[in-house]
Amino acid sequence: MAKSTSSQKLSVGILGATGMVGQRFVQLLENHPWFEVRAVAASRQSAGKTYAEAVLGRWKYSTPIPAGTRDLVVLSVEDDVEKIQAHVDFVFSAMDMEKEDIRALEELYASRGVPVVSNNSAHRWTADVPMIMPEINADHLAMIPIQQKNRGWDAGFIVVKPNCSVQSYIPALEALKEFGPQEVIVSTLQAISGAGKTFETMPEILDNVIPFIGGEEEKSEKEPMKIWGRIENGAFVLATTPKISATCIRVPVADGHMASVAVSFKTKPARDAILKCWREFESPLEGLGLPSAPQKFITYFEEDNRPQTKLDRDIGHGMGISIGRLREDAVLGWKFVALSHNTIRGAAGGAVLVAELLKAKGYLRAQ
Repeated sequence: MAKSTSSQKLSVGILGATGMVGQRFVQLLENHPWFEVRAVAASRQSAGKTYAEAVLGRWKYSTPIPAGTRDLVVLSVEDDVEKIQAHVDFVFSAMDMEKEDIRALEELYASRGVPVVSNNSAHRWTADVPMIMPEINADHLAMIPIQQKNRGWDAGFIVVKPNCSVQSYIPALEALKEFGPQEVIVSTLQAISGAGKTFETMPEILDNVIPFIGGEEEKSEKEPMKIWGRIENGAFVLATTPKISATCIRVPVADGHMASVAVSFKTKPARDAILKCWREFESPLEGLGLPSAPQKFITYFEEDNRPQTKLDRDIGHGMGISIGRLREDAVLGWKFVALSHNTIRGAAGGAVLVAELLKAKGYLRAQ
């Protein structure tokens, strides 16, 4: 099995391919115009089986397993590094392991010349690893050559995407940055797929709301500071505003993370000005032709009862952000509701978009 040539699609490996996010990668990459899945890898327990055998009885999605992937033999993420390296131009990482083990494995692949686009949180706070939300901070890709120089890597590098919980409200605030957002109170209502669960595997969520998700509030408050930060003297300088206070709650919804947001501004804008910013927000990805980029990044709903998770999570094929219920807030100034699809925009789809950006900017190429 050969790697791609410059005239072909790039060959992709998926590390952690049998888990919920790994399965979403497999689903989204079916017939992708730029990428082709050539290797799937998981734990030693799954290694040696065909992909269809490895996910038998636990395929999470209504669409069938893609024909191009179902008969691939699953490799071990730990034992078959050389085999995977020989087959791919880069890998997506969706491994479910201890964070220390994930960091070590991602660094191993990168050190062997394999770029890693990671959905995991393990490297989000590594000093020289950029955490990319393509519409917000594509300029942070400039850290890649610094990372390679720091580590003595040639072709390999690691790039991560941010947590699913921030995907809905960070774009909404980014569009309003000219008014200087100062303080943000956000409550996220997060779907069970964010925990890798379905209603069958999480019966405790039925007729219930769980007011705690381990680690999510810290991620929701701190990760935006790196996304909005800057690179100075070869290092990230974190943003200091806006200050964010988050509460993260698990709700009985299959997919889709909703956020209720209240925000104060250095210069309080008028309602019409806010709506104009959201409606006219120009994605910096326009013109790059990225296959996964939504045609419209931000959609505002005038209806009082929108966005709704079930109705609107798939907007832009799951890659768009929807906002509604903009109204004045007696404490901070303005408040609104925002929604994003957590396993598409917030996980695998977001990572695929990062990879498309990397290819368009020349960081990913045939090895």
